[in-house]
This record gives sequence, structure tokens and C-alpha cells, in this order.
Amino acid sequence: MSGFAQRLHQAVLRKQTAACVGLDPRFAELPQAVVRGAEARCRGTRREIVAAAYEEFCFRIIDVVAPLVPGVKPQSAFFEEAGPEGVNVLARVIRKARDAGLIVVCDAKRGDIGPTAEAYAAAYLAGEDPDAAPFAADAVTVNPYLGRDTLEPFVRLATERGAGVYVLTRTSNPGAGTFQDRVSEGQPMYRHVAETVESLACLTAGSEPYGAVGAVVGATYPRELTELRTAIPHVLLLVPGYGTQGGQAADVAGAFDAKGFGALVNNARGINFAHSREPYRSQFGEANWEQAVEAATKEMIAQLAAHTPAGKLQSSSR
Repeated sequence: MSGFAQRLHQAVLRKQTAACVGLDPRFAELPQAVVRGAEARCRGTRREIVAAAYEEFCFRIIDVVAPLVPGVKPQSAFFEEAGPEGVNVLARVIRKARDAGLIVVCDAKRGDIGPTAEAYAAAYLAGEDPDAAPFAADAVTVNPYLGRDTLEPFVRLATERGAGVYVLTRTSNPGAGTFQDRVSEGQPMYRHVAETVESLACLTAGSEPYGAVGAVVGATYPRELTELRTAIPHVLLLVPGYGTQGGQAADVAGAFDAKGFGALVNNARGINFAHSREPYRSQFGEANWEQAVEAATKEMIAQLAAHTPAGKLQSSSR
């Protein structure tokens, strides 16, 4: 069985980029053609129409970006908002992405004690075999607030299945410092979390440079990104906050190791709804929203190549 880090880095090298496309469907921002199509196909409840629209929208994005990027990150909250129908769509979207050869990180931010954590892990962590879990993700995001013992069920199952676990460490939101910057025993709380993540990653790394346990560290905190890349050398970084939240390519340069590995940089709204912002709005308009998705994805790939060590991926594959 191949470990998650190995499979991720193989995918990154094949696509020559560490760009990840978030799947964050928001009904009010969907192209009207997608909405009208869902309304025509689905004569059910409002939630059923929303879920149908999300499925078409995400499937079409996957078709566009699968040749370009190594992975996608569906945000479970938007699907859950549509009720049971939306949750079923989330499972189908994950499976569609896996069938397209993409690494899938399900952004579910789960975390609980004992058997509950075990149940969450079993639900989401399919790992190498998509049939191993109902939500067939390669990796899942988890919340460490309840302590190390609540992470361990995820880590155990990830090790067994070749899956990955990304632990919220230094998140991208403006209020992250409310708790994460609180100093305890001489260092901020996010550093305590990072130390735990590093120790778990080392347990799962074996002879590989990286383990199955990663950390979520926002692009909106470039200093902390650079700091943590050095402090937790065996930890894969998942970097949200790129694009709409303000993070740019130069901000995430510190997330990578010298060879351009070790990080996956996520962009959701900036790609999903590229048709609604310039210059893509003028170039493509809503009618050609998929072309806008493709152009925005290629722009992100180019920016990462130009301003981060991920540019070495393109030269190393030649």
C-alpha cells in the first residue's frame, strides 16, 4: 500500500503543480444556466434543486481541472446545507473526482472523542481504495481542540488505508489569533498544536520525508507558514486562503521544501466563480464560465511556478 504523502507527491509531480481547487458551491453565485438546468430536471423541493445544481456545477469543474491539478478540496458545509440530498451529492462529487484521478481532501473539520472520532474517520477516510469509506476521500480535515487522543483514531485509520489527515493549526480567518495566538508555556497555541502534529507525522512517516498527518496553515499568514515549514519538517501543509481571502503566490512560498514539495495550496472561490470577476468576466462572461475556471486555474499554476519553489516541479518532470 502506498502512503498518502507518496501518492500526493506523485500526483503533484504528474501535474507539475501544487495547486488544489476547492469545491465550494454557493447557490446565489452559480451560473444561471446551471440553476435553470437543475430546476428543469428536478421537480422536487428547493433543497433537491440546490443539490442537483451543486452536482452539475462540481462535476463540470472537475472535468475542467482534472487535467491541470493534482487535487480538489470539497467543502462539506455547502453540501450539508442542502440537507440529505446535498450530502448524497457530496459523496458523488468525491467519487467523481477520485474516478478522474484526483486526490480528494474532504474539508469536513471533524473531531470528537473515542468511538465518535473512530466513526468520523471510518466515514471519510477511504485512502488508497475509494470503496473503503462511504465518503471516498483520500484525506480529511480535523479539529484538534479536544486533544491528541481525539486525533489518534484518524491517524490509525489513515495509516491502515493510505489516507491523510490535515489538522487545523494556523487557520486563514481574520480571527484565528483569538485562541491560536494565546501564549502558553512560552509559545503560542498554534505551535503546541504543530508540535503534536509533527510527532504524529513522524510516527507515520517511516523512511519517507513526510508522514500521513498534515497541518492546515493559511496563506494569509505567510510568516507563520515559513516558521512552521521549518518547525515541522515531516508535516504536509494544506494552505487555504489563496485568492479571494487575500493570499497570493509570494505569500505561500514558505510552505514548500527546497524541492517544491510539502504543500498543497487551495483556491476555491477565485476559481469556482472566476466568471464573476475581472478579467475573466470581460473575457468569458457567465455563458462561458467553464473557460473562466480553466483560465483562472492556469493563472494560479503559473503564479505558483513563478513565485514559489513549486516552479521546480516543472523542471524536474522534464
